[in-house]
Amino acid sequence: MQSPDAPSPAKPLNVGDQRLLAALLDGMDAALCAFDSDGVVTHWNGEATRLLGWSAQDAVGRRGLAGWAVRGGEGEALMARLLAVMAAPGRQVHEFPLLTKDGGRILVRAQTCAVPGPDGRPAGVYCAFSEIHAQIDLERSMALSDALFQEAVWGVVLIDADLRPAVVNDYAARALRTPKEVLLGRPLGEVLDQGVEEIEGALDHVLSAGTPPPPADLWVRLRTGSGEADRAPRRCWRSGFVRLGSPLGEEPAPLGVGWLFEDVTEAKLAEREASRLRFRTQQLRRAARVAIECADPMDAAVGYLDFALAGFADHVLLDLLDARGRPVRAAGTPGGPGPCLPVGPAGVPVGYPPGHPALQAVERTGSVRARDLTPEQAARHRWPRGTLGALCSVLRSRGRTLGVVTFLRGAGRPVFDHEDAAYAEEVAARVAAALDLLPPP
Repeated sequence: MQSPDAPSPAKPLNVGDQRLLAALLDGMDAALCAFDSDGVVTHWNGEATRLLGWSAQDAVGRRGLAGWAVRGGEGEALMARLLAVMAAPGRQVHEFPLLTKDGGRILVRAQTCAVPGPDGRPAGVYCAFSEIHAQIDLERSMALSDALFQEAVWGVVLIDADLRPAVVNDYAARALRTPKEVLLGRPLGEVLDQGVEEIEGALDHVLSAGTPPPPADLWVRLRTGSGEADRAPRRCWRSGFVRLGSPLGEEPAPLGVGWLFEDVTEAKLAEREASRLRFRTQQLRRAARVAIECADPMDAAVGYLDFALAGFADHVLLDLLDARGRPVRAAGTPGGPGPCLPVGPAGVPVGYPPGHPALQAVERTGSVRARDLTPEQAARHRWPRGTLGALCSVLRSRGRTLGVVTFLRGAGRPVFDHEDAAYAEEVAARVAAALDLLPPP
């Protein structure tokens, strides 16, 4: 009577099972051979034939590998190493050279494991092996992938076919300001407020066409979660995209897209500021060359304002102080965008209400900025309809206040910042120097 703890005797394989086993062995991506406990080759699959040239008919039934797949002097020691796995637990990894049928020699990395017999005790060894260079390439690719998702100095996000993050590295999670586990499976539109259309458009293109676009600088704005996305700072991410295809099919099926990006906001802002400074310096230089040819000081002042308007503001107003210290409109842009024109010989009193930014600039002898103006505020300040931001700079020359110049911006332009105020003050200084040549009223 059989003990309940004893292993059940193995049933012999029928013809169908044998064919299935042969098909499985031949379909493996790795080369495989097997030995019985005496070292006789019992199995040899198609990948082993492709790699070494020895067919199953050449290999099966031979004792050991010496003299054909291994040099004679190395065969005995090698077989001892391979068969030793029957007396050890788990698997073992070996590296050794093998001979091809045409006389070549290749270095392989093999993994061996004991094969249990019907009674559960080791009855042989199977050995799966591949050329070591191919194995090293695979391990190198795996190491690269692991490094990208651990210590990379740029963001890496794997996007699935539904345009949702499947894998996110630490850099990307910090850039998106969302934990990695929260990002997985969420639409990008839930974490990005601006720029998501451009990113998803690039992802769609790579998935459908397969040809990645060249790296591009994409400006994005994150959602803050408080409904104040417009106040979140914009970031510039230099982004590249690569298509991920499965190597198991004849025509690789897209598994998703790899999105790699780097935050280059500071560099782009510095580049933009340098470009803006070069342009403004060039405008002032051009205005100075025009001003020295003007016989009328007012023409020179208006010329400075015309050159300053380009790329800086939508409107400009020039107000001079009369003998009683009241502002009088001397020049300005018409109702629509256009050149700055003198109003007339005597000018037009403007009658600013108390607390007007232009009057504040005169009182402070400096610059005053106004932002987020409503239509009512713009009308009360006597500025054109659609004005959203203003910058008033005082005109000073030889210790006297001559008036104030006001630059106005509408929709589509950012608010005036500190650099804008410094530029306006430089323009105002040049305008004041020209106006100081006017005869006294």
